[in-house]
Amino acid sequence: MTDTLGTAKVTGQAGPLQGFRIGVTAHRRAGDLIEALERRGAQVLHAPALKIAPVESDEALMAEIAAVIAAAPDIVLVTTAYGLRRWCEAADAAGRGEELLAVLGRADIYVRGPKARGAVRAAGLDDAGISPDETTASLTGLAIGAGVRGKVVAVQVHGFTDAAALAQLRDAGATVLTVTPYRWISAGDGDRLSQLIDAVANRELDVLTFTSAPAADAVLSAAAASGKGDAFLAALRSPPAADSPHTVGPHTVGPHSAGGTAAVASAAVGPVTAAPLLAAGITPLVPERFRMGALIRLVVEHLEEAGAVQVESRSGLLEVRGQALLINHVPVPLAPAPLQLLKALIGAGGSVCSQAELAATLGLGGHALHMAVSRLRAALPDPALVETVVKRGYRLRV
Repeated sequence: MTDTLGTAKVTGQAGPLQGFRIGVTAHRRAGDLIEALERRGAQVLHAPALKIAPVESDEALMAEIAAVIAAAPDIVLVTTAYGLRRWCEAADAAGRGEELLAVLGRADIYVRGPKARGAVRAAGLDDAGISPDETTASLTGLAIGAGVRGKVVAVQVHGFTDAAALAQLRDAGATVLTVTPYRWISAGDGDRLSQLIDAVANRELDVLTFTSAPAADAVLSAAAASGKGDAFLAALRSPPAADSPHTVGPHTVGPHSAGGTAAVASAAVGPVTAAPLLAAGITPLVPERFRMGALIRLVVEHLEEAGAVQVESRSGLLEVRGQALLINHVPVPLAPAPLQLLKALIGAGGSVCSQAELAATLGLGGHALHMAVSRLRAALPDPALVETVVKRGYRLRV
């Protein structure tokens, strides 16, 4: 369930994401994503940055539909299944649905991926080709390869216009029309977005998820305007390790293995969504298949491998999972500073951690470090599990 602040509370049996806190910025299909994460035991902070404008009030879309019908384009590029459905629904609402389908039926239609192809065929149409890697760049290249000089090309954009792709079509000699079946507007949902920005800046989330490029851009802009932009970016920018799971850079998506080192990992559903993050110096996790289910699986794999540490002690199993301490699989309340202290001590495997090392790692001064040690000992079943090594530091009895 979700409280008034948008934080979903874990209920029922523990899952692989127990103890982890995940931020969701999606508006469309947010319920599906949140339900899937909650079902696996996560806590979710939902803060939609943008929502889709109602189609019936979109006068610009109606004008774009009229322009496409009048131009009867030679080539049509369909980037999303949802966009094509909204395009047809809007034309139907304007009483021009049959005209639009007739125009589309005479054009060569190129699609960005299998879902877009499915929507085209569900509308009773056929396509002339599909992008090999489900990107707008390869879709544009496919059309240019087929020949666009002197032709009219209609491009269904998806809320985040790829200006470079449109420029390539024009440079290749095409006359380009765009249709934007869904436009993004501010969600205006209380102060949830500011709370999410604070949670990232304070490093109280384990992963921040993005499912659309406009939402990613909006969150970055909101963070910059909030006065906490530097802390927000610093929490997300720590680069993942070289072999981190499916991190996406300008050219490649790597194989799955060890986790990254960012204080708050970011995860994007595909390279289009990742683009604003990469431009801001943030390297997100991106699944090899650009689907919601694949994104969820990647988040689970990343957190299980990178976000959980455990050790057997004489008092039982101690485990830090994201923002939670579990002792013998039972959650125990613990503030962030002593929780991170325990994580550092577990990571040392019983070796001594100096006070200077812990203070630097945790960002705590001398007094704050001593307070964190005291609070950690008070939370453990046996305070002596955290041993003071005179003139050296602390270690965990394992």
